[in-house]
Amino acid sequence: MTKKDRAIIVLHTLKTLYPNIHTHLHFSNPWELLVAVSLSARTTDAQVNKVTKKLFTKYKTLDDYAQATAEDFAQDINSIGLYKSKAERVVAAAKLMQNVFHGNIPKTIAELITLPGVGRKTANVVLYHAFGISEGIAVDTHVTRLSKKFGLTTHTDPIKIEQDLLPLFPKKDWGYITNAMISYGREHSPARKVADTTDPISLALKK
Repeated sequence: MTKKDRAIIVLHTLKTLYPNIHTHLHFSNPWELLVAVSLSARTTDAQVNKVTKKLFTKYKTLDDYAQATAEDFAQDINSIGLYKSKAERVVAAAKLMQNVFHGNIPKTIAELITLPGVGRKTANVVLYHAFGISEGIAVDTHVTRLSKKFGLTTHTDPIKIEQDLLPLFPKKDWGYITNAMISYGREHSPARKVADTTDPISLALKK
């Protein structure tokens, strides 16, 4: 079975299980989404949503973030991992957003990754969920684990994994793949069951 054949089965099974799937992070505008995704590294979406519920009430505009000190902002997010470095990056990103992009979220990966704390994964998520733009596939720990498990890649580097996945799936599904694999990883194939092959996709691949 080719990787393309495997990808077809993976996508079909995911769409059967998750016909309508969206990001688990809460936000009301593109900047809030960027903040939420930036805070989510090594932190559960549920914890990020708990923090941002208060954060987005206190910081209502981009100016609020840009005018904050990293120290004060860190105290507002101190219940999540790596909060000090995340605070520095979010505040720095807000300042850059004002000075370089005139307060408008960039709509390309090349521009987005110039913001502190924003890599390809964050950029892909923001583009897809804020603007409906599919420029790539966001590769997180779930996508990494499941892509290897289902024989779609042999790589461990997120950039190389993304390059393997892009030609396997229709462009219109690139954003969907990340969200669906996250849900699938949590519900059917968590890290502790990476060797287990009784999950729906593994069973479908055996047929």
